[in-house]
Amino acid sequence: MKYNKTTMLKLINEHRALHDELKKLKSEMGLEKNFAVKALYHSFVAEEGPYMKEYQDLERL
Repeated sequence: MKYNKTTMLKLINEHRALHDELKKLKSEMGLEKNFAVKALYHSFVAEEGPYMKEYQDLERL
């Protein structure tokens, strides 16, 4: 599975918890949006993360 920014943004928009986590990463760690989105991917999607199935479903569309 490969990181795709567009797919990840769709996933974030569909899940409020991911959206809140994105805001938190940006404010607390001072990350730019692109880096925060990538961090969310590695934390919540990659390697059997809790949102991996939803991410794969969005990739197929």
